[in-house]
Amino acid sequence: MRSVRQVARIARASAAVLGETSLLRTSLIASSVATHSSSIIRPSVRLFSSNGLTTINVPGMGDSITNGTIVGWQKKKKGDYVNVDDVLVVIETDKVSVDVRAPTAGILEETLANQGDNVNVGAPLAKIKAGAKGSGAPAPAPAPTPAPAAKTTSAPAPAPTPVTVSSPPPKAPAPAPAPKPAAASPPKAPTGSRTENRVKMTRMRQRISQRLKESQNTAAMLTTFQECDMTSIFETREKYKDAFEKKHGVKLGFMSAFLKAAASSLTEMPIVNAVIDGGDIVYRDYVDISVAVASPRGLVVPVVRNVEGMDFSDIEKTLAELAVKARNDQIAIEDMAGGTFTVSNGGVFGSLMGTPIINPPQSAILGMHATKMRPVAINGKVEIRPIMYLALTYDHRLIDGREAVTFLASVRDKVEDPRRLLLGL
Repeated sequence: MRSVRQVARIARASAAVLGETSLLRTSLIASSVATHSSSIIRPSVRLFSSNGLTTINVPGMGDSITNGTIVGWQKKKKGDYVNVDDVLVVIETDKVSVDVRAPTAGILEETLANQGDNVNVGAPLAKIKAGAKGSGAPAPAPAPTPAPAAKTTSAPAPAPTPVTVSSPPPKAPAPAPAPKPAAASPPKAPTGSRTENRVKMTRMRQRISQRLKESQNTAAMLTTFQECDMTSIFETREKYKDAFEKKHGVKLGFMSAFLKAAASSLTEMPIVNAVIDGGDIVYRDYVDISVAVASPRGLVVPVVRNVEGMDFSDIEKTLAELAVKARNDQIAIEDMAGGTFTVSNGGVFGSLMGTPIINPPQSAILGMHATKMRPVAINGKVEIRPIMYLALTYDHRLIDGREAVTFLASVRDKVEDPRRLLLGL
């Protein structure tokens, strides 16, 4: 039988162990949250140390992603010195690219995967010998070299005596060759380079092509068009852009008007914001709009969430943040998750008209195009107005033509007269 004092001592030890375990669990949860809230994956909780070597494993990259492809080691090779937070390797997935960074400074002892390899989450990537110095470590500044002593100037060397060389007498010109009989000239060889360059398709581009083809094979896509007179929105922007930027710290563009108009029209026409799920139709009481953005690695569609509750400044600030992340190739998986409707602005590249493809599993997509000055009839008179063609591609399995045309006309009316958005019309 244990004494009361022994039992108390065991209880205190158990409480200490449980306290440390709770602290460790809390640290891991906090680290996991920080990892998923950032576009740069830091594998700080995926390290294993043995014999002074730290092994870096492939970090988690989202709930639905189990592997990726190594794009390349970032100018780091075996024996190089790396600093804390140096990017060691870039892993590309179906959706985003992940930077794996050094958690500690030291020598890169070994790389365990090569460029082009497919690696699973948790697989070892590299080993670092912490604290060691290598060829890549910053070297001390060299001691200053003493200036060389001034040299005495010697007398100039005498100029060489010119030598006269007699040239041989000119030879008689050779007789001209007899003309050859006329014949057909041979065909000329093609000029210019005719080489080919084969490049492996990135995982992101493969996934984009796969999803777009699935959309084309699944949805019954149909496109309807409208003309949109941009005169009023142009005048509104020109009148208030300086005051808008001064108050909100962001420029007033045209995308905010279209996103706000689309969100308002989607609440009026909820079937366009719905989706087919098996034998059911899922209606959403929120509007999350995916915005197609070009990034260095291809087209990405980050999501602006709850647009129905945003004003113009909220939309512009969110779009500006997403644009910066896209240019810096820092769009994270969380930025692209979900989305109930898509807006694609091909007009920024000069597109006159086109039929956008639905972004599955959504049911419709709005396409914006270039604004051109065109003659239009206004109150019986011809005027030159800035006109944009709008296109709505929709899944005809779910959305009827009447609903699609009514929705697109509603977007047009709200953009042509922004006061409708203030009045809820």
